[in-house]
Amino acid sequence: MADKKRILITGAGSGLGEGAAIGLAKLGHQVIAGVQISPQVTALRAKVEELGLQNTLRVEKLDVTDAYDVKYALTWDIDILFSNAGIGEAGPVFEIPVDLVRRNFETNVFAPLHLAQGFVAKWINEKRKGKVVFTSSMGGLFTPDGYGIYVSTKHALEAVAEAMSSELKPYNIQVQTINPGAYLTGYNETMADNPFRWLDDSKNFTKRADMRATFDSLLGTPQGRLDPKEMIDAIIRIVPSEKGKFRNVVPQFVEDMLKDHQQKAWEVTI
Repeated sequence: MADKKRILITGAGSGLGEGAAIGLAKLGHQVIAGVQISPQVTALRAKVEELGLQNTLRVEKLDVTDAYDVKYALTWDIDILFSNAGIGEAGPVFEIPVDLVRRNFETNVFAPLHLAQGFVAKWINEKRKGKVVFTSSMGGLFTPDGYGIYVSTKHALEAVAEAMSSELKPYNIQVQTINPGAYLTGYNETMADNPFRWLDDSKNFTKRADMRATFDSLLGTPQGRLDPKEMIDAIIRIVPSEKGKFRNVVPQFVEDMLKDHQQKAWEVTI
């Protein structure tokens, strides 16, 4: 791959995905920002014009769960797929409606795998280098109360990425994960609101006030409200690089916490 890459970013309509798309385009990479819904296309295209990035940043509708959007996306010529789109369902695992679980896995695991398989097949057939970067999470490596379903999708994505990384080495195709901490983009806060669509104090064992207190204890601290600029800066460095770690946890104190948690996991009792 040349110094400047052709990069497709999914989930680029807001948050870290949008920030990464703009940052990579400013560095001169040819970026396609895939966004879920049409109003995001309009809004981001206006921002592209305002920033003068028309020559490096193209905005397209790409709902990763829409078969027609995906089929069209697979016609694009790219060097790197930054698979960033995702949704989050939270709440007690022993009570959450299973249809919400299925939808979370569809968006966060099955759809990214399907899109990655399509681009990988293109690169192999064309005998080209390529790279897939999956947005996982700090939650791909541990399980906080209240977030079991969302992080289970990221645990699954970790396994998918690790297997792909090994399997694709003979084809000169690289795979990485990016594992953000709790950055204040609105994503985690929205996810924390989702259970209150279905939690009912007259039916559920888990009470709404207790669930809110759990989320507040995780997201109401400075460690749960990190400045996303730090993560965006890391992404625009990691995604185009041809060298680096397979797993990329940011910030460092979260990586240290996860390593400590994984070591202690061997001593957990019931």
